[in-house]
Amino acid sequence: MPRFRRGRDEVDDGDLAPGRDGATEAADSRLTNGPWDVQDVDDEVHRLDLGALHVPVPDGCEVRVDVQDDQAVAATLVDGRSAVQIHAFAAPKRSGIWDEVREEIATSLRTSGGSAEEVDGPFGRELRARIPVPDAAQGQHLQPARFIGVDGPRWFLRGLITGAASTDPNQAGVLESAFRDVVVVRGGEAMAPRELIPLRLPREALQQVEAQQAEQQKPTLEMLERGPEITETR
Repeated sequence: MPRFRRGRDEVDDGDLAPGRDGATEAADSRLTNGPWDVQDVDDEVHRLDLGALHVPVPDGCEVRVDVQDDQAVAATLVDGRSAVQIHAFAAPKRSGIWDEVREEIATSLRTSGGSAEEVDGPFGRELRARIPVPDAAQGQHLQPARFIGVDGPRWFLRGLITGAASTDPNQAGVLESAFRDVVVVRGGEAMAPRELIPLRLPREALQQVEAQQAEQQKPTLEMLERGPEITETR
């Protein structure tokens, strides 16, 4: 997993055209304070360029890029004992999907033995949840978490907050601020609603992954696997 540290079921024809023309009023009101569409931001905030997501890296934090089947799919911002995992999804041109997604997450959690309560949060309605997690000693335990979401113009951004920040508002400030400063680059290609928008690893990370893959192919006495890591300094 590369790390960076700083010291609704079909394509909508309207999705073929980029832009903000079809953004709903609800999305517009939320976007006045972030997260941002790339067309609406003009600042000097330092962000890590992951293609579809530009993620700020506050001092003392690191960004881990989650890779699945050789494709970067999410960014996880870590602040000490807390983290927020960020996914970007395609959304219809004329409406948001967070209301539906939030209900589906809550139903899934309750069915699997967890819990979810819908409350008002800094980004609108969110879920305060307890997620079932396998435990070698106890069999399973419930981990507190928060699901936050923002509907943007033809995209939807979901955050999963875990650790101390999921229950302590004082611990959540850094991650909430960073999530609010995320920039989404949706692109103009047609995508089905809810389709995950793939991310892109920075050039330095790609070079490091290639180097580690080449090194792993060499015969050694012990074949140890280690995820690629990269450190960003300013």
